Amino acid sequence: MDSSFLGQAYQHPAPNILADVCEQAATMNDVIDLSVGDPDFTTPLPIIDAAMKAAKAGHTHYTAAMGMPELRQVVSEDYNHRFGLNYQPTQAMITVGAEHALFIALKAVLDPGDEIIVPEPCFSPYIEQVEMCGGQPVIVKTKPEDGFAITAEAVAAKITPKTKGIIINSPNNPTGMVMIPKQLKALAQLAIDKDLLIFSDEIYYDYVLSGHQFVPMAKYAPGNTVTINGFSKSFAMTGWRLGYLLAPQWLTDAAGMVNDGVTFSAPTPSQYAALYAIQHHDELAQPITSAFAERLHYLETTLNQVDWLKVSSISGSIYAFLDIRATKLNSVDFADQLLKKAGILVVPGLAFGKAGEGFERLAATQPLATLKKAVAKLQQAKWGVKQ
Repeated sequence: MDSSFLGQAYQHPAPNILADVCEQAATMNDVIDLSVGDPDFTTPLPIIDAAMKAAKAGHTHYTAAMGMPELRQVVSEDYNHRFGLNYQPTQAMITVGAEHALFIALKAVLDPGDEIIVPEPCFSPYIEQVEMCGGQPVIVKTKPEDGFAITAEAVAAKITPKTKGIIINSPNNPTGMVMIPKQLKALAQLAIDKDLLIFSDEIYYDYVLSGHQFVPMAKYAPGNTVTINGFSKSFAMTGWRLGYLLAPQWLTDAAGMVNDGVTFSAPTPSQYAALYAIQHHDELAQPITSAFAERLHYLETTLNQVDWLKVSSISGSIYAFLDIRATKLNSVDFADQLLKKAGILVVPGLAFGKAGEGFERLAATQPLATLKKAVAKLQQAKWGVKQ
């Protein structure tokens, strides 16, 4: 028996650049790792203490499959109070990370051959999840000259009778784009008119820079929106693996049925940690998000002074998207040379789709002092000769 026994999709899989970079990052020493979107902060101690206290009190068993009722309540209240929405606790479902939330929502919706529109550059698992659920991803290429904006006009041009929905991500990974109300309203109206779902990944909703504003898609199309979010980024809780979805009741119920065949419930200690985190949201998230804002401002300001480099305007997220087209290198070769020349690990833009070619994603997930060292090395690097 050999790999020919595998399903055809896994016998000769397409290259997964993002996964390869993450694997590389986990095995390398003496490099400045600006690749993986994992905040460098340790989870705030009060959150850890809350989880430990709950575990010591005996809360080590399954919770309800849809999540702890009190956590579902505070998740829905968070969106209601901050954004003027009207979610009921039963519309929330607690999941094993945001990717899990998107997967079970897609699985609940898609029949074989159904289409989901995905703007690129994008987080590559979107494509994989649509395909795993039997759907067909339909790509909309956003443009750097437009700030990588996701427009209703571009999406509308890709709609067919098989289209079931659209996946968006704002603030955006990898581009740092944040959708403005005008764009959100237009896309919301399109979804309502065409009877489509918008799967809105809002995992970076706390990471919006000064002068910009995050508005959830559900503000304009609550009946057509599946909100995907989690605790990984806002509270530096990546390893706790906890996310959630908020959706129309019929979709939340169906996602719960899908989940019965995937994983019964999210980890109980993680749910108690998340409960404490969201109940103390502002005081715990603010120091983390403020540090990233300072880092991104520094990167955008200093790197735009490098003659062969441009930085896409950063409105939010934890990333800078570097335009390296002036080097005449493709994104994979540039990343390879950057590692060899300067000891800096980044993710090639091609990892986020063909629309990301000519760019590199730089994660601001190191202290400011380390970022300054990386910038100094970038300023000294020369291109065109492989080393």
